[in-house]
Amino acid sequence: MDRIDAMKVFVATLDEGSLAGASRRLGRSPAAVSRALAFLEEHTGTALLYRTTRTIRLSEAGERYAAACRRILADLEEADMLIADERSAPRGLLTITAPVAAGEDVLRALIDEFIDRHPAVSIRLQLLDRPVSLIDEGIDVALRIAHLSDSTLVAMPVGAVRRVVVASPDYLANHPPITAPADLARHRIISMTHFGLDSWSFPPSAPSALPQVVQFAPRFIVNTIRGALASALAGHGVTRLFSYHVAEPVRDGALRIVLRDSEHAPLPIHLVTPYGRLSVPKVRTFVDFAAPRLREHFAQLAAITDGD
Repeated sequence: MDRIDAMKVFVATLDEGSLAGASRRLGRSPAAVSRALAFLEEHTGTALLYRTTRTIRLSEAGERYAAACRRILADLEEADMLIADERSAPRGLLTITAPVAAGEDVLRALIDEFIDRHPAVSIRLQLLDRPVSLIDEGIDVALRIAHLSDSTLVAMPVGAVRRVVVASPDYLANHPPITAPADLARHRIISMTHFGLDSWSFPPSAPSALPQVVQFAPRFIVNTIRGALASALAGHGVTRLFSYHVAEPVRDGALRIVLRDSEHAPLPIHLVTPYGRLSVPKVRTFVDFAAPRLREHFAQLAAITDGD
């Protein structure tokens, strides 16, 4: 059996989460998928997957082998593309990841338009509010909100975002003023894991060089941005979100930004791709399509929240 082909089966099984899913994706029988996995395990001399009738789970060795397989298959695809006609139409499966809210509110509409323009490209959009290794998890393009340090990535800046504290006008009218971070200790806080469950940090206030850390006992803890936003809109308290999360409610007067003078410096937003992947037509075409549209979109949102 061809080892590269077996690696493709192995990766497809992981992506689909089951042997049956890999069978459907690859157009092969479940028995053929099982034989390919058995071949790899015999070749490596170790168990790569723990399988039950419903689930699969990577062994420790399987995790390392899966990361290596993804790198090998990506390199092979890149090599094939490099010798192909540079003007060839983009084709194949493009895997994209983004934070959940950004993916749902910003990227999804762009992807719909991109798919309409490029019928030979299919897209898998993975929305995750956790760090992702692009190479190990087979990601072609990611939207990242952070200062980047990974030298193996190529980054295209598309905007910037601020961490802002917001509340509804009704809430603010019926509670003590919020003019400094310490005032938050007297308020009902809607907290979430993204921005601190029981404390928020703010830049130092002169003459101190230490960050201002506000401790609080949250009245409502939620693990989604939409949940925190809905609670703030309903007037139940004060929450902290990225500025693009609240741009429309701020524009409509449903939320107000407080503590503008105590905000951290903006965080950059980038489209990133593993080094070398921009030579693949489907990746280059998507980045060239998405980057200017994202820049325009985030600039429009910034104009709303900066002018509140």
